[in-house]
Amino acid sequence: MKSFFAGFFIAMLFTGPVLAERADRDKPVHLEADRATVQDANKLATFIGNVVLTQGTLVIRADKMTVKEDAGGFQHATAFGNLASFRQKRDGMDEYVEGWSERMEYDGKAEKVQLFKKARLKRGEDEVHGDYIAYDAINEFFQVTSNNNGASTQTNSDGRVRAVIQPKKKEQKPKDEDQ
Repeated sequence: MKSFFAGFFIAMLFTGPVLAERADRDKPVHLEADRATVQDANKLATFIGNVVLTQGTLVIRADKMTVKEDAGGFQHATAFGNLASFRQKRDGMDEYVEGWSERMEYDGKAEKVQLFKKARLKRGEDEVHGDYIAYDAINEFFQVTSNNNGASTQTNSDGRVRAVIQPKKKEQKPKDEDQ
């Protein structure tokens, strides 16, 4: 229950728009790796070694990645690494959302990224850490949970969610309004 409230609290702190760059979804997906195996019948591909997936401003880097294409042509990728990472520009802003974890699942149709083990997510100067982070770009929602059984996979051993939230700059009133 504590994880739910911590996740909800953190999600509420990130209430600004966090939508991914809308133009990305119409861009082709580019994949690079040292090795690849492709199963056309299953629409499944496995990439190993210095894997880089790029779609517009979205970049995912990993040691290994499996990519499955659904009937609608959307990609679903699972990335593994020490650490796998993603980076994507926020829609209409000069700011990026970045994430790192040992395992990452990306759903291109739902525009969701899930980070598992040693998870870290950064938006601008704000940052959260936990054992699991879900980032939903469409609904502007973050969920962060920790492993409360004392066996945390994070660098801190207490298994707690960590957040650094920078103060937002307040708009200053023009001098004419003060009088």
